[in-house]
Amino acid sequence: MKWYKVFNTVEEAKQVVAINSLQLLTIKKTRICLAHTPSGFFAVDNACPHLGESLHKGKLNYLNEIICPWHTYRYNLKSGVECDHRGENLKRYALKINDSGFFIGLKD
Repeated sequence: MKWYKVFNTVEEAKQVVAINSLQLLTIKKTRICLAHTPSGFFAVDNACPHLGESLHKGKLNYLNEIICPWHTYRYNLKSGVECDHRGENLKRYALKINDSGFFIGLKD
């Protein structure tokens, strides 16, 4: 796995991605949706597994789920599981936050 620095500090990440919001990031042509919830940060594939809509245009709910804006498919941010078991699960990306910065891990 290769780690890509996206913010210098967690405080910077919190300023860019407000709590209960979503941000599109592109790393090496990979579109990632970064979610900031009361439970922390989560990085998932930006394309909804159902029909490919951009999840950064969606919403978050109080259950730590991201909701696709097209057909309201819900995905658990911690597990990636599609909540109603109607389709594929959502791809998740590892996060590493330390004194060196805020990183997202991509498999080579």
